[in-house]
Amino acid sequence: MPAPFLLDRSLASVWHPCTQMKEHEQFPLVPIVRGEGPWLIDADGRRLLDGISSWWVNLFGHCNPRINAALREQLDTLEHAMLAGFTHEPVVELSERLAALTGHRLGHAFYASDGASATEIALKMAAHYWRNLGRADKTGFVSLAGSYHGETVGALAVTDVAIFRDAYAPLVRAGHTVPCPDARSASEGESATDVARRAAAALEAHLEQHHATTAALIVEPLVQGASGMVMYDPEYLRLARALCDRYEVLLVADEIAVGCGRTGTFFACEQAGIWPDLLCLSKGISGGYLPLSLVLSTDTLYQAFYADTASRAFLHSHSYTGNPLACRAALATLDIFAEDDVLKTNRARSALLGRLLDERFGAHARARHLRRRGMIAAFDVPYTQPDFPRRFFAAGMEHGVLLRPIGNTVYFMPPYVVDADQLTQLADGALAALEKA
Repeated sequence: MPAPFLLDRSLASVWHPCTQMKEHEQFPLVPIVRGEGPWLIDADGRRLLDGISSWWVNLFGHCNPRINAALREQLDTLEHAMLAGFTHEPVVELSERLAALTGHRLGHAFYASDGASATEIALKMAAHYWRNLGRADKTGFVSLAGSYHGETVGALAVTDVAIFRDAYAPLVRAGHTVPCPDARSASEGESATDVARRAAAALEAHLEQHHATTAALIVEPLVQGASGMVMYDPEYLRLARALCDRYEVLLVADEIAVGCGRTGTFFACEQAGIWPDLLCLSKGISGGYLPLSLVLSTDTLYQAFYADTASRAFLHSHSYTGNPLACRAALATLDIFAEDDVLKTNRARSALLGRLLDERFGAHARARHLRRRGMIAAFDVPYTQPDFPRRFFAAGMEHGVLLRPIGNTVYFMPPYVVDADQLTQLADGALAALEKA
């Protein structure tokens, strides 16, 4: 199909996400017709290196043969069955394997389709847990400044990104924010650990005053994505876990973006040696194939809902909860992690990406705060014009790389199948784009 014809049809009928549609009068949509490993191929045959994993979801490349084969097999067995009153092999096996990855500390999985839904589930579970324990006043939530946990109305209560939240403020039940342990905020002589301890002290002051009405603290462990790949020291998570225990507040880990190996361990929380009461996963858990999200919970929390009355049950549902196809894609994804020792090979990829970026941007006049955590890297570009993200994106495309800055933050989150030459192309393309944007 000719690209202009497809673009016209899309503009006439599709309302694209996170987009001011009028901008496409000047910046045309990119029609993608095929995916192949780390590449996306557009209607003109141009190959684009997917440096952001298609909004952070793709782990093992587009059209991965092993995930494809698993889905084909599942298509001939069971495409969907409701999970209320029924069960099936893929959802049971996936739940068991995820529980095992947590050392069975988080042994129960509740399923939905997208990250914001997982946040909603975790928030509702937290408040309902305290209600079931006879402490119905504990309905408040605390999140970090600059946090992003989704854009549904409930999730916006713990999302602190103005562009997503302000228009819907009258609909939102506002929570509380506490300082973020952003390592970039270190004063002279301070380390990232010092910043973490300072932020934890502010959290302690808040919980000391508000713990009686606080259900949970929700955090993006180690990296806050949508606010510009804000990175912080694991010490904050250790201190936050201890404070939540002391003040009887649940800890929710939103690992939707940072889980599944993105930060170097399968779960980001592992780097702090702590486990939350509730853990949210989505994005990469299905390898980027199908919508799937879930919340893992402790047995203690699960048992608070286990009773003879419906009012104590967690009465929340989605039509496609635990969809067999999505669960099978996730199982194939976990198989690749296990069979290919992905976390080990990613350490080498991450180190190479770090060296390449340091060579090009470490002393670059327009790059600040070059940082990396596992397979996520970023730097900030000060003094940019408002259209910098679009100009950088367009310039990168000219050099065959797909990079989409968040404000003035250029970030890299490639799939786990990129080789050395492709990482070099990604770094070179980003440098060329920065020089032009």
